[in-house]
Amino acid sequence: MPLEVTTLNSATESKGLNFARLRRALSGELVLPTDSGFAKARQVWNGLVDRRPAAIAYCSGVNDVVTALSFARANAVPLSVRSGGHNVAGNSVCEGGLVVDLSRMKNRVVDDKRRLAWVESGLTLAEFDSATQVCGLATTMGVNGDTGIAGLTLGGGFGKLGRRFGLACDNLVSAEIVTADGRVLRASSDENPDLFWGLRGGGGNFGIVTSFEYRLHPIGTEVIAGSITFPEPEARSAMRFYSEFARVAPDELSLDAALVTSAGERMFSISIFHSGSPTEANKAVAPLLAYARGKAVSERLGRVRYLDVQSSGDALFPRGRRYAWKAQFMRELSDEAISVLLETYRRAPSSEALLVFQQVGGAISRVPVSDTAYACRSAELDCFPIAIWDDPGRDEDNIGWTREMWAALRPYSTGAVYVNNLGDEGQDRVKAAYGPNYERLAKLKNKYDPLNMFFLNQNIKPSVGIEGG
Repeated sequence: MPLEVTTLNSATESKGLNFARLRRALSGELVLPTDSGFAKARQVWNGLVDRRPAAIAYCSGVNDVVTALSFARANAVPLSVRSGGHNVAGNSVCEGGLVVDLSRMKNRVVDDKRRLAWVESGLTLAEFDSATQVCGLATTMGVNGDTGIAGLTLGGGFGKLGRRFGLACDNLVSAEIVTADGRVLRASSDENPDLFWGLRGGGGNFGIVTSFEYRLHPIGTEVIAGSITFPEPEARSAMRFYSEFARVAPDELSLDAALVTSAGERMFSISIFHSGSPTEANKAVAPLLAYARGKAVSERLGRVRYLDVQSSGDALFPRGRRYAWKAQFMRELSDEAISVLLETYRRAPSSEALLVFQQVGGAISRVPVSDTAYACRSAELDCFPIAIWDDPGRDEDNIGWTREMWAALRPYSTGAVYVNNLGDEGQDRVKAAYGPNYERLAKLKNKYDPLNMFFLNQNIKPSVGIEGG
């Protein structure tokens, strides 16, 4: 029989849920709706999300995680897990349930000789990068500094080093996880290898990961980076060139791009990142620079601190604004697709709206699909419209535009989607994200979380689950 979930409200104590007892048992902090810090504590990155949990447990370590999880299980309380809180759907905060918050678990150890980093799950990307860059080391870690490493890694983990070194999950050496029954397990290629397989792309479906161990790579502290921006009359041609050029780019070169609006003008911008030597970088980007000559309205390229590149997009996506997007993978930008994208982008309701092309491929594509839970290895681009706004009265316009753009792009996509860009879009989209690995993941879910305690995610449903999960 499915486990019945108790939806909590202000009368939780009268129902026998003793939060005072949980508060005493935690080394960390328990925040309740009656506490002064509750309003801030329940916020996540996306200001569109407005949920009121019954309690938020700020864990200080793995023992607190076990305690909070055990409380939720014993009382049939819905549970969510938060690290950076950067998920677009806001799944890290549950309505009327218990939030297990890892954001204060920030211990880290970098072994520069073995090129390994052991870190707790509360680190943000910026904190992780700052720790590893002391030694001139790095691994693939997203593009937004205040993103949590946990959700990023568990869903796969795109980043500017991905084409050279693979996804964040491809560089995972081991993880410590608290499973639904309260066990603390280590997952690696030698210990619980089935669970280790599932953690590399399967999201938060199998437990609460409390620490990660990553393989690091020497890149120094500076890279070649910049951007080239084309005006709208040149956008069609530039997008065609970008698609062809990106397809044959060396692994060290990462070329994300976007349709943007500046001073009321629609433009197409290409972001350049090269992690190799300056000589290799000059050779790699020479065809792009030659093409841009006489066409681009701006061109910036030079040696930049890796940390500055990693934080360069933060100002575009501050916490608290309202965000919506829908993503899908593409293998190419055909002429027909370019026409549709340009036409639909012109109807964006805000000058801050973007249409993003995140380049993948390279080393990511050379890992066999069956090696990790992450399955979408053959794509060249992750394409998604992003609407950004502040006025709640504009919600319908902005959300509607992202859906319109997604629908327009759909005929030219692979049909798959990146787990970390997936909102509340239904089970068919979850299956599309995991592709041929879904059935194996479902069996793993049956083994480690048969009652679906961890359902507030891109959920893989077990045979028997929590009611409503």
